[in-house]
This record gives sequence, structure tokens and C-alpha cells, in this order.
Amino acid sequence: MSHVAWVVCWASAGLLVHTFAGYPLLVWMHARLRPRPVVREPILPTVSIVLAVHDGAAFIEAKLANLQRLDYPAALVDIVVACDGCHDATAALARRSTHARLAVLDFPNRRGKAACLNDAVAITRGDVLLFTDVRQRLSPVALRELVANLADPTVGAVGGELHMEHVRTGFAQGVDAYWRYEKAIRHAEALSGSTVGVSGALHAMRRSLFSPLPPGTVLDDVLLPMRVAAQGMRVVFEPKAMAWDRPSQQPADERRRKIRTLAGNFQLVQLAPWLLLPWSNPLWFRFVSHKLLRLMAPWLIVALAVSTGVLATRHPLYAVAFGGLLSGGALLVLARCLPPLARWLPLRIALAFFYLNLFAAQALLAFARNRRLHLW
Repeated sequence: MSHVAWVVCWASAGLLVHTFAGYPLLVWMHARLRPRPVVREPILPTVSIVLAVHDGAAFIEAKLANLQRLDYPAALVDIVVACDGCHDATAALARRSTHARLAVLDFPNRRGKAACLNDAVAITRGDVLLFTDVRQRLSPVALRELVANLADPTVGAVGGELHMEHVRTGFAQGVDAYWRYEKAIRHAEALSGSTVGVSGALHAMRRSLFSPLPPGTVLDDVLLPMRVAAQGMRVVFEPKAMAWDRPSQQPADERRRKIRTLAGNFQLVQLAPWLLLPWSNPLWFRFVSHKLLRLMAPWLIVALAVSTGVLATRHPLYAVAFGGLLSGGALLVLARCLPPLARWLPLRIALAFFYLNLFAAQALLAFARNRRLHLW
């Protein structure tokens, strides 16, 4: 029993360290020691902006006005808005836009984002596809900064940087800190080769590299860039192309969105099993380290707690580790009971880490039982 506990303890500890510290350090060192700079040029290709939306009446007018303010020649841009079974006035409000090259697709039945993106891309004319979501505001230079990366013939897709604003609560501050950590990893991945995902709020790709998404795909912002990489092209990150969003202020507000997103990772492997094959996926190590091990993290933490508990009487090291895990859990409970404590930086980061891993555990159950996961 103790031998099994020893193996479980060190295996789970090693994988956790690799996931949250080792892998980020490896890609950072790779980016510093063997950088792969992008040859950026101020090019002006034709661009089709694709926007899929479900019940977005509260945001659609502001979003289209924001897109019209992009610092890019209007004659080179067309916009396709795909309304996914909207029950509100999204389509009617979109048609009020004065943009001369706007098409609105109003689908009466709700089919999911992937189906809408496929239909929208099918009628586009641009050499570059810009994907964005209805809620986020884009910086005026976002489009120019993204396409400048596509002047490099080795680059097939590029993601923008998502910033959080109106970060008020301790939980939101923790989520913002965790998102900054995530962006640092993506930046290092891009500088050393390719990143394994982009922000759904803002990313662009060569239209020639797009192929229809499988019906029901949740994480189009991971599958599309992974397909680009599989075609031998780079996926990079452009911090000057910015989008702004508001984080959830409380865990309950974040729960549904995050569980759906994390469950989408399980679905991704089901839809594209080639991602698990090192000879088919050129970003296999990055995909496993950055995506799959994150999904395993909550179970690894449980395994570490149980195994150190079993070994606590065998060696002081395991007793200290077990005590540390218990103390961390007690602090999290205390922070939940006394919200002012959650504003202390270490605790708010710990709370965000706890909830994100809790949601990852729940995501497995959500994927197993929710066959309508694709409906947003």
C-alpha cells in the first residue's frame, strides 16, 4: 500500500509542478534562448469579419459601431453576422447598421456557434478571416496589428490580447491574475513557435486554411489554430491587438461559462483524436502540457492529498505536505466565510485557482451527460 501511495504521490506532484510551473518555464526559456521572431509588415489584405451571436441585442449595435471604427480601409472589409436562433431583436438591430458591406444571416433554429461560423465563412470574400465575439470591445488598431503578422509567410493565424476591465471583487481580481499568467504562457509559446489556442474574442487567420468545423464544436478558438499548425503554419500572439471584456465578479457567475469551456476540451479530443498523436499533432507536447494536464489537475490534487495522508506517518516530508494541503483548504474555507480576506493577494489567487480546478472537475461530468453542450 505504501509503495503505491509513494508512486501516486510523486507522480501527481511531478505532473502538477510541470503543468503550472515547469511547462511555463520551459517555453519561456525556449522563447529567450531560441526565439522565432515574426516578420511583420503593414499589409492591407481584404478582410471578412465573422461574428456569430445568440440573443445579443444588448451588445450588437455597440459591437458593429466598434467594428466600423477600426483603423482599416472600409472598402477592404466586409462583415457577416450570423444569428443563431435569436429570440430577441439581434438581427433587426444588426440590419440597422450603416456599414455598406454587412450581411446578416438570421437562422431560425439554434444550432450552435460552429454551424453559424461555417455558414458565415461560406459567403465571405476576404483573404483574411477575423473572428470576434459580440460582447468585447476592440482597439481601433486591432485589425491592422493582427494582419501585419500575416505578412510573414510562415504565419497562418494570430490571436489578439484580451484585457479585463471593471475588476471589482476579490474573485474577479484572482481570475484576472490567472488570465495574465495564461497570456504570459501564450506569448512565450508564440515567441518560440506556436501557441495552442487563441482568444475567441479576437483572432485572425488566412481564409485558405479554414475548413468547416465539426457540428457542435465548442472550442473553435482551439481547433482552428491547431488545424493551422497541423498544416505546417505558425499560430502567433499579438499583444498590440487588444480586446476588452468584463470578468465575472462572483464564482456563481463564472461557473456556467467556465464549465462549458473546460468541457469543450474533452469534446475537442473526441472530435479530433489526432490531437493525441505525436506524429499527427506538431504541437503535441504543448497541447498535452497546456490543455490536457490542466483538466487532470483537480484529480491530481486529490491524489496528492490522499497519498500524502497515507504516507504522513512514514516520513516528516509527507506529513508537512499533507499539513500544507489541509492548511490551504482551511484558508480557502475561511476566505469564503470572511469575504474581506479574499482581497489579500495570495488568497484571491488561491481562490481563483480552487474554483477553476473545481470547475475543471465538474466539466468532466458536464461533458459526460450534456449532449447539448454546443448550445451557448
